[in-house]
Amino acid sequence: MAKRRVSKPVYVGGVKVGGDADIAVQSMTKTDTRDVAATVAQIKGLEEAGCDIIRAAVPDMEAAQALGAIKKQIKIPLVADIHFHYQLALEALNQGVDCLRLNPGNLRDADRVRQVVVAAKEREIPIRIGVNFGSLPPVGGIGQTRGFSRLFDMVNRLPKAGEAREGEYSVVDHMVATALWEISLLEELDFDLIKISLKAFDVPTTVEAYRRLAKMVPYPFHLGITEAGTVSSGSIRSAVGLGYLLYEGIGDTIRVSLSGDSREEVTAGYEILKSLNLREKGVTLVACPSCGRADVDVVKLANEVDALVKSLDTNIKVAVMGCEVNGPGESKDADIGIAGGNGRAIIFRKGQKTKVVAEADMLEELMKEIHQVMAEQEEAGVAG
Repeated sequence: MAKRRVSKPVYVGGVKVGGDADIAVQSMTKTDTRDVAATVAQIKGLEEAGCDIIRAAVPDMEAAQALGAIKKQIKIPLVADIHFHYQLALEALNQGVDCLRLNPGNLRDADRVRQVVVAAKEREIPIRIGVNFGSLPPVGGIGQTRGFSRLFDMVNRLPKAGEAREGEYSVVDHMVATALWEISLLEELDFDLIKISLKAFDVPTTVEAYRRLAKMVPYPFHLGITEAGTVSSGSIRSAVGLGYLLYEGIGDTIRVSLSGDSREEVTAGYEILKSLNLREKGVTLVACPSCGRADVDVVKLANEVDALVKSLDTNIKVAVMGCEVNGPGESKDADIGIAGGNGRAIIFRKGQKTKVVAEADMLEELMKEIHQVMAEQEEAGVAG
């Protein structure tokens, strides 16, 4: 894996983004922001799931004015998602948000952007420049507010990554140019509390846009594949796109955009990071795919174990295997594991058998062993 790109860190509330900080996992609320109680309840659920930073939509002034009440009741940093209306950004700052997301495709009036930047600078609040394929400015209209119709922006006629002929202006060119336009506005005002995202549904386009801009600016990157899809298809698409960039050392914070429960976004985000050894948060579950040798319903057992360990705040690896002959050997690097068969189950640590239990008691016994490992780790940490 490539060495991580060096970026200038910013702080979103108390969370450091960029530099040598852990890659942060974000999500976005799916409630009506004006409904403070519902939004707070959803954020608290995301906090329990391990979300580091939360973003909320701000479609109107009532939503902007609700942000202060929401922020007072949550623990993680709050980002205001702003499109079209600069007044909403100013009100969000008044409400004490920890970061703004500005869309340079929807908010293209330079003077109004400057007003927001001045107010953010006074409060030392970072701004994410959020470029999105679905809301890019018209071709030839970056930073221009008149003379262009959103219905004929020509963006969809631009070739995607890998499709452009030499010298031909592409979607990647347009995304990067859009980001650079707003970056220049912020830098002109001596504002450098900047994060950047360049999201598209098309994975090669997204990857190439981030790659190209990574060579041009020092700011941290927020990674995402926009409108990725359902929990199943979207997680795969995001894993491919984000995983590719992260493996190249690009990325400082991520959001997996899914059509589903926001907590699934957090889970998918951590699984992507754990697969690259970039974060160690929560239990890592290893499970064999099952086959004709399995003497137990591995799928059912794996799902039951997953449900039991999902909320545990520990960095251990748990293996669920369906064959007591090969199970321990196939998961020797697991801290603890279980292999079932013929009415009994073997519990093992680091591939070494520790006990044999009845199948009816295997989940209870496995959890006892897991908590024992957690206690030993905690004791060793205190002793160290």
